[in-house]
This record gives sequence, C-alpha cells and structure tokens, in this order.
Amino acid sequence: MASIPLTGKQRRNLKALAHHLEPVVFVGKEGLTAGLIESVRKALHDHELVKVKFVNLKEQKKELSLEIATKTESTHVDILGHISIFFKSTKGKIKID
Repeated sequence: MASIPLTGKQRRNLKALAHHLEPVVFVGKEGLTAGLIESVRKALHDHELVKVKFVNLKEQKKELSLEIATKTESTHVDILGHISIFFKSTKGKIKID
C-alpha cells in the first residue's frame, strides 16, 4: 500500500493520536540506513502510527522524511520540531475517518 492522501481533518486526528507517543526510531549521523528503514517498517507494522526523531541531519529532515515514507510505503503525517510522524494502516487499529 502506497502513501495515502490525507484530508486536514485526518491529519489533525493522527497528530492528536501521536501526541502522547514517544519516538521509536532515531535518525543519527549515518542517516537512512537499511537497518533504520527496517526499524521504521517494523514499528509501523506493530503500531501503525510512529514518531521518528532526527538527532542529526536536522536540516535535511523534510527530504529524509519523504524518503522514509516512500521506502516504508507509509504516509508522512507531519513534522513537529525535529520529529516526523508516519502512519501505515496494517491491522486496522487506527481509523482515519
């Protein structure tokens, strides 16, 4: 499943759901490695909604976030500070009405 377009309402809903979540993957100085992409893919499979924190490469976070979304076939919800939010419906736990 590729990235799905989100309405403003859906995006706000996902951001609200992600508010209390802690980042589960951290982008360091190595950038987007195969291991990092696999970690995001596994986290999305397990949780559907995840945060990724940019510890390094902060100035490239927008481009890297879009690349993560493409490589994990997820939807990039938003960037808040140095944290990106990603969504991928795998188990149908989270509804994006």
